[in-house]
Amino acid sequence: MREKMPIIVAGAVTGLCAVILVLLGNPANMGFCIACFLRDIAGGLGLHRAAVVQYLRPEIAGLILGAFITSLFAKEFKAGGGASPLLRFILGMLMMSGALIFLGCPLRMILRLAGGDWNALVALPGYVAGVWIGVFFLKKGYSLGRSQEQPAVNGYVAPFMALALLVLAIAAPAFIFFSTEGPGAMHAPLAAALGAGLLVGILAQRSRLCTMGAIRDLILFKESHLFLGVASIFIAALIGNLIAGKFMPGFTGQPVAHNDALWNFLGMSVVGWAAVLAGGCPLRQLILAGEGQGDALFTVLGMITGAALIHNFGLAASAQGVPAAGKWSLLISAALLIIIGAGNIYRTAAGRNNKTASA
Repeated sequence: MREKMPIIVAGAVTGLCAVILVLLGNPANMGFCIACFLRDIAGGLGLHRAAVVQYLRPEIAGLILGAFITSLFAKEFKAGGGASPLLRFILGMLMMSGALIFLGCPLRMILRLAGGDWNALVALPGYVAGVWIGVFFLKKGYSLGRSQEQPAVNGYVAPFMALALLVLAIAAPAFIFFSTEGPGAMHAPLAAALGAGLLVGILAQRSRLCTMGAIRDLILFKESHLFLGVASIFIAALIGNLIAGKFMPGFTGQPVAHNDALWNFLGMSVVGWAAVLAGGCPLRQLILAGEGQGDALFTVLGMITGAALIHNFGLAASAQGVPAAGKWSLLISAALLIIIGAGNIYRTAAGRNNKTASA
């Protein structure tokens, strides 16, 4: 049981921090949402002009810096990259396309469920289905190649970017956009948000917390270790919401959500599928970037870019539902995932080594 405690504690602390952040000002059921927060950062930097979702979320900086600090102390910081970075950038964009149809990342899906948003009950099997499809490609020999060790300075890029975002959030210069209404205007005090991000970043790095990995390991190995972390997030957030009077069950009237069941299912399917092909859920990508993995940083940058394009072209869902263009973009995302998955299948170890060497 002792070896399971780190993942259980990491999940429980993440769930409780999410509830506390909501009580301190974050949008309901959005104490943590990697996709939503990266979208807000894209808006804060002026990459999109959706005025209601613009803010430099300190939680993101905290997650990266927390993972960076603890990986240094644990001697696990290792600069690496070069394993199909462009494809990982595209996978980040595709992951964001699914998240902005559902209106949340896998972590927010769990938090929405713990807050009584039954639309997440539809999205959860969609996420599982997406991970299952991704695992199918893994079993067929899918791989983006091996990450190569790089000079240490390359690994400092993500922490430096996190620090830069934090400085901009504190200084709030004129060229940064902050929402005055809508979800972007709802946020916990900067110190609390940063502290929560740092704490969760540290615990997630030590425990390898990953929502996609939890389901993947159950399917591939019948291993429940990572799943204990996901279950702990839900239980802790549910208890916290019940105590705080924030548990509001139902399908309609949920905060920053719509009740189009089909597209909630399909949106999270695309997120799960892309997460397997990229090697981690949105939260895990941030943690890996903090550990020095440049490939994960490319995925995160892809998510930010994807959020900007999706909002600029009016493809994101809203409380009113999913626009027709957003539905088509999601179907195109699924087609691209088929191409990326099938195009990177190596049927033998020798074939994989040959193709890697020629790349």
